[in-house]
Amino acid sequence: MKLLIINGPNLNLLGKREPEIYGKQSFEEYLEILRRDFPEVHIDYFQSNTEGAIVDKIHEARTFADGIILNAAAYTHTSVAIADAISAVGVPVIEVHISNVFRREEFRHHSFLSPVCKGCIAGFGMDSYRLAVFSFITN
Repeated sequence: MKLLIINGPNLNLLGKREPEIYGKQSFEEYLEILRRDFPEVHIDYFQSNTEGAIVDKIHEARTFADGIILNAAAYTHTSVAIADAISAVGVPVIEVHISNVFRREEFRHHSFLSPVCKGCIAGFGMDSYRLAVFSFITN
């Protein structure tokens, strides 16, 4: 199985940015653990602060990925373009969030992505990604 994890804006600062919300571990450190814990899954990773680059990567994923794990960060609440890209490619996508977005500011309660995703996992810290990988390999 080949999965692609896509992280959106500001997630390149994990481990440094608001550790009380996002923790103290970088995503690269966590990715090593995921790859070790799921050796049967090939996990690619992409991060961008740019909406168009995320759309392009989703388009590219249709040529190689069995699934996408997407933390679009702030674009979750604003991007029709990313939602349209998900709909266009036919690759199942699980939306993930490190924090429980429903316990945060009200503008974070709406997702343009959820209606076009296979599912949504939020609030389990970095393990939201682990739960998404597990979902792909068991379903």
